[in-house]
Amino acid sequence: MEFIGIAFHEILYRPIFNLLVFAYNAIPGHDLGIAIILVTLVVRIILHPLSHKAIKSQKALEALQPKIKEIQEKHKAKEDRARAVMEFYKENKINPASSFVPILLQLPLFFALYRVFLSGLNTESLSALYPFISNPGELKTMFLGIVNIAHPNAALAVLTGVAQFFQSKAMVQKKDGTQGSSSGSPRARGEAGSPEIAKMMSKQMMYVMPLFMVFIAWRLPAGLAIFWIVTSLFSYLEYRLIHKRLQTP
Repeated sequence: MEFIGIAFHEILYRPIFNLLVFAYNAIPGHDLGIAIILVTLVVRIILHPLSHKAIKSQKALEALQPKIKEIQEKHKAKEDRARAVMEFYKENKINPASSFVPILLQLPLFFALYRVFLSGLNTESLSALYPFISNPGELKTMFLGIVNIAHPNAALAVLTGVAQFFQSKAMVQKKDGTQGSSSGSPRARGEAGSPEIAKMMSKQMMYVMPLFMVFIAWRLPAGLAIFWIVTSLFSYLEYRLIHKRLQTP
């Protein structure tokens, strides 16, 4: 476990923290909030190929849902259904996990960003700087001269929830538009993975997640709220852009 902690610190946390301080030094006025925005955008742009792959795989799976439902309705036994569906995936060269693997690969980097913006805003953290990064002596935590991002901020907490709502709403709308109707046998519609149940859960999460994010952001440093606002808005635009490209003949 100690090795994992050291590897995480040296491979992910420290490079991102140094990038944050580099941006802080380069910005006129040394605004840490703007530095957080820039670093978050840089990391999200780097991760864009993985996000594109995940969304593309998800869309391919959604396009196959009508065929998969037909296969499920032809087989009564669960084992036969599972075997037939896996054979169908193999025939169409689709990996069901392909939409999740890129997301899992992104999680350590997102956690590193979270740790940087949670614990990297104090002067003591500057000991993690590389020799070629200028030490500013201290990190001024005022954002645009009006918000101290080292402390919780109610307005940014609410904006976090709003940004999360738009991200969730875009994803739910895209899924609703690609899954089509829920026609089929009562058995197929009643299974745990049916479109109707998935659609209902997605719509519930569309309202629950923003409220949850407001609750969390209300208690944490506003620097994290800025990070999550930028992340949510970037994800919203990225999701819409990729889907638009995939729908273009």
